[in-house]
Amino acid sequence: MNNNSPLNNSDLPDESSSDNGSSGNGSSGNSSSGNSSTGNQRSGIFALLKRRLLGATTYSWQGLQACFKHEEAFRVEVFFAILLLPLAFIMASTMVELVLLIGSVLLVLIVELLNSAIEAVVDRIGEEPHELAGRAKDQGSAAVMLAMGVFFITWLLIGIG
Repeated sequence: MNNNSPLNNSDLPDESSSDNGSSGNGSSGNSSSGNSSTGNQRSGIFALLKRRLLGATTYSWQGLQACFKHEEAFRVEVFFAILLLPLAFIMASTMVELVLLIGSVLLVLIVELLNSAIEAVVDRIGEEPHELAGRAKDQGSAAVMLAMGVFFITWLLIGIG
């Protein structure tokens, strides 16, 4: 398993240390130990969530940076997003329109990230031409095209409306 992976068995709570209320003698056990166990579980859960959120944010930021560094199409789309997102606040006359305008821009960026990930995996497997590799790349490109279609239709309809 990759050591940089955010998923790691050591991050999971230890089931053997949890208090399930069965002490074997039929009693509910000492109430003070039950409270401390619950407190430990809560702090353990918060620590787990903190690690997960920090790890996920770190890996997500690395993915954005890598895509920006290696993918010209993503850089162009980010440039247009920087120009168009402030314009969305001017064009939108309702909150729904604002969400649609911003969402369509973000959709293009999201699909481009996924397309770039597909291309990177296909290229990692091998550079020699293969029907499935070509199909995967073409389908990723088609997804970007459809997202751009949604973007253009959304902005056109709200712009003329």
